[in-house]
Amino acid sequence: MSGDLEAHLPARPSWRCQACGAAWPCSPAKLRLLAEYKDDKPALMVYLVTLREEAAEQLAELDSGTPPADLHKRFTDWVPVRPSK
Repeated sequence: MSGDLEAHLPARPSWRCQACGAAWPCSPAKLRLLAEYKDDKPALMVYLVTLREEAAEQLAELDSGTPPADLHKRFTDWVPVRPSK
């Protein structure tokens, strides 16, 4: 896997990407996660929900104003739920 994709990790407590500064998970992070969990989407969802909860707590402490629904969209709505053919 490309070292460039591996650099796209969350900076806590802001939950911005360490590499590009976008809201994490950024597009390169999503691609990396989909590749890593290509055979186990349920595990990917568990991982992302865990991170979403951690982010919600940390962003609340920062008083970032990010609504929880936005975190749901940001962390989990992009994962395909149907198996690829």
